[in-house]
Amino acid sequence: MSTITAILTADDDGSLHLPLPTEFLHRRVKITATIEAADEPTAPPRRLLPVATPEAIARREKAFEALRKVNPYRDIEDPSAWQREIRKDRPLPGRE
Repeated sequence: MSTITAILTADDDGSLHLPLPTEFLHRRVKITATIEAADEPTAPPRRLLPVATPEAIARREKAFEALRKVNPYRDIEDPSAWQREIRKDRPLPGRE
């Protein structure tokens, strides 16, 4: 049995990585953990996604209405052919 005391920094997914002494490598290991804050957080808190205000939603709706009036895609008769032409589709190697 060995006692390890370590202060670890969590990865973005919340996982911790504990380096083991060499005598425990390639073996199953039983771990008992106590989790407590060691100090103040080192990384700034993640930004929350912005929330659309009623004014922003109204501006967005107005912009979409203007776009519908312009109708920039009115000349496209076959959307699939247009998309292939724009993307310049080609056969993938080995899939002719």
